[in-house]
Amino acid sequence: MKVNLLYNKKIAALISVASNLSLIIMKLITGFVTGSVSIISEAIHSASDLLASIIAFFAVNKADKPADKDHPFGHGKYEDVAGFVEGSLIILASIYIIIEVVKKLSGEVQPVENSFAGIIVMGVSVLVNIIVSSYLFKVAKITDSIAIYSDAEHLRTDIYSSLTVLVGLIIIKYTGLHIIDAIIATIVAMVIMNAGYKICKQTMNDILDSSLPQKDIDIINKIIKNYIKHGITCIKDIKTRRSGKDKEVNMTLLVDGNLTVNSAHEICDKIENEIESNLGNSKIIIHIEPMKECCASCKKNEL
Repeated sequence: MKVNLLYNKKIAALISVASNLSLIIMKLITGFVTGSVSIISEAIHSASDLLASIIAFFAVNKADKPADKDHPFGHGKYEDVAGFVEGSLIILASIYIIIEVVKKLSGEVQPVENSFAGIIVMGVSVLVNIIVSSYLFKVAKITDSIAIYSDAEHLRTDIYSSLTVLVGLIIIKYTGLHIIDAIIATIVAMVIMNAGYKICKQTMNDILDSSLPQKDIDIINKIIKNYIKHGITCIKDIKTRRSGKDKEVNMTLLVDGNLTVNSAHEICDKIENEIESNLGNSKIIIHIEPMKECCASCKKNEL
């Protein structure tokens, strides 16, 4: 099963690389032929997507390697780092686009030539990115890969920005308002900058070991609560984090001091299996302590 998941992630990353490379070539040629800064900005956007796809491909390979002496907790953080780099590249691309727009607006606004060719290319770009991003989101959901998910998010922003450029070129064709080209390029830059910021924020939280979403923690608490009359007294401590595709849960549970080691172990196994079943890709460590006297922390987490 794990081999199939890794294979799916590799194929998804390669498809993304191939589609982005094709779109970059088309957009660059069309952008220079038409003189459209908005199409060139889209080519730059696709170039950042291509680099992100390449990073994602190497990240999913590295992240799926088993734990070793130097990385006893595994290599999952490679995906988080890759996601942060991808988000940063998007932000840098948006800044470059804004600089190019300022240069164009500081001089005489050049007319966009043969806007029909640009309309065709941007239409193809929208269609290709809809198909590829949908596939990547599907693979990301199945494999729980943050790198593939970030790649899919890149392509989704490309859809919106390509649509914006497409509409702008249509308006230019029928109105002759060439200043719209620069305005559209600015909108594209803002859209992809926002996407880059969101990706960086999410992946940085994972790198810094932020807790899992509250909905996941609520699921964990609900599962443990089901065992309150079966040996578990309360939660003394619980810590969660995400590492790549894995959701890591470390907890200390207080139990009836009369329980045998075997009984306590069986309860822990059941809890671990239920959490894994509900959260997926989970690494769970449970420490058991006999119930003596509730501390302040324990009372706060009492079930």
